[in-house]
Amino acid sequence: MRNRIGLFVGAALVSLMINAPLFWWFEQGSNPAITRPFDTIWWWVVTSATVGYGDIVPTTTAGRVVGITTIISGIFVYTNVVAIIAESAHALMERRHRGTAPVSARNHIVLCEYTSIADEFIQAFPTCPGMEDKEVVIVSDLVARNPYPQHHFVAGVPINPAALRQANIQEAESVYVFANLRFADPDMKTIHVASRVMTLAPSAQIYVEMVDPNNELLELAPQLIVMDSRELLETILRQEPINPKAWGPRSARA
Repeated sequence: MRNRIGLFVGAALVSLMINAPLFWWFEQGSNPAITRPFDTIWWWVVTSATVGYGDIVPTTTAGRVVGITTIISGIFVYTNVVAIIAESAHALMERRHRGTAPVSARNHIVLCEYTSIADEFIQAFPTCPGMEDKEVVIVSDLVARNPYPQHHFVAGVPINPAALRQANIQEAESVYVFANLRFADPDMKTIHVASRVMTLAPSAQIYVEMVDPNNELLELAPQLIVMDSRELLETILRQEPINPKAWGPRSARA
């Protein structure tokens, strides 16, 4: 991409350095609109961009030939530059959709695993106090493209430190780890992911969805806040407001 941009910028500079002086040479003295060198630079910009204001037009045959070459080179340069910009914008959007672009959010929410409960939770965000305007990053390998374009997406296994760093998890305000029921012991996997998160984002508030909210392993990580799968789904189905900040590490396990 940089080589292509350099090529077209170089072509534009060559056209400017050759055509503008030639136009000055052929038109000076016979063209009343050419009174200073800057006039030829202005003419080159307008002509190469095919704008055609008509304030400066060639009066000599040689000047018209220079104008033709300037127009042709301008069309070549500008159309390719526009194409590069369009391709770059499309590539960036495609990377975001496929979850390969780095996330630069700060004080955001990270969701580890895109499950049915996670999807319900995302849709309930408008009812969550303090979460309505937060940026959200979904980290999962369960889908190939971003399920919610208004949110960020990182394609990868949440236990992978590289995927978590791509989600800028070290700057996250809160992290929600959802149970992946495809595993024989989903709670073991959930706590495993949570341990990675605790290492990379020690200041983040970490919530874990547990099939068994009384799992003994939780005693080894008392800072984790437990989300009871059934209780969370019941709250969502009743369309009641969800307030994770009211759960608390201990009260949620009681």
